[in-house]
Amino acid sequence: MVDYSKWKDIEISDDEDETHPNIDTPSLFRWRHQARVERMEERRREKEEHEQRKAENIRKLAETKKKIAEASTNSTDLDSLKKALADLEKEEREIKAKEDDLKKKEKKTPWNVDTISEPGFTKTIINAKATRPKDENLTEEEKEAKMKKFIKDNESFLKQFGMLRRYDDSKQFLQTHSQLVCEETANYLVIWCINLEMEEKHDLMAHVAHQTICMQYILELSKQLDVDPRACVGSFFSRIQVAEKTYKDSFDDELEQFKARIKKRSAEKIQEAIREQEEEERKARLGPGGLDPVEVYEELPDELKKCFDAQDVPLLQATIAKMPEQEAVYYMKRCVDAGLWVPGKNDEEATMKDNSSPTEQKKDEPPSISTEDLD
Repeated sequence: MVDYSKWKDIEISDDEDETHPNIDTPSLFRWRHQARVERMEERRREKEEHEQRKAENIRKLAETKKKIAEASTNSTDLDSLKKALADLEKEEREIKAKEDDLKKKEKKTPWNVDTISEPGFTKTIINAKATRPKDENLTEEEKEAKMKKFIKDNESFLKQFGMLRRYDDSKQFLQTHSQLVCEETANYLVIWCINLEMEEKHDLMAHVAHQTICMQYILELSKQLDVDPRACVGSFFSRIQVAEKTYKDSFDDELEQFKARIKKRSAEKIQEAIREQEEEERKARLGPGGLDPVEVYEELPDELKKCFDAQDVPLLQATIAKMPEQEAVYYMKRCVDAGLWVPGKNDEEATMKDNSSPTEQKKDEPPSISTEDLD
């Protein structure tokens, strides 16, 4: 049977626990390590002295027994040899008791970073680390469906993580909700940052951006070590809290670059939204021939613009009559295709209804004229 009692108490590393801010931490850790090394060295010397004493006792016992066997019955040295043998046997019992005591002390001594790796028995164990999940060969539709399901199941947790401020809180939260340590969380936070910037919530965007970079650093560390990203949460937060200046500067620089990219992307999306809205409005106002009335109106000669502005049909007829035939046909054909001119109306009331005053026209849309005949 294997004795696993040593695993009950393991002495922590000298630099594992936290200390008071007013204590010189490096010196304290150094003193702790020195004291532990001295204790180990003292136990080692005690064990060596015991082994030497045991070996010497065994040697003397063998020599004394040999001398007694060779001594004659009437020899004067026989009594002294028997007395020496008795003393050696008494010392042997003391050595045995000391050896048992040393074994008990060694059994009760906690393992530490220097002794825990010493082999207790010969056995081969394969320790398989949790590897980083491999990229799945998913289609765009499958990726989108996976992302939607992840957000549906975890959106409240994602928002909680994005709003955390202290490293310790973020570490504990991710260790509690380990399903968040993945690419989907990073993607969600990036999208959230863009939306916040578009809403002009700049301070909140900067805060969520910090949490985004934390997640991206964890994922990058996972790639470098080829381990499951959940195994990197503790390592990242422990390092960033006591980071060297170069590491912290690198983190801060990456954060600033990320915020700059977010601002640029949000500005682009705003422009895209404006262009899409303008295009929708343009399509909505296209005439029966597929032409934009605003564009056609802007291209008209000033004298024709005055006719449409005044909603004056006689003036339009007089103006058209003065223009070259080919030019008049060109402009009036475009006006029909854009819906500025609606021919074929026989009902005067309907004509007047269609020809509302310019102030009642849709914004940025020129007035239209409807009459029964150009003649």
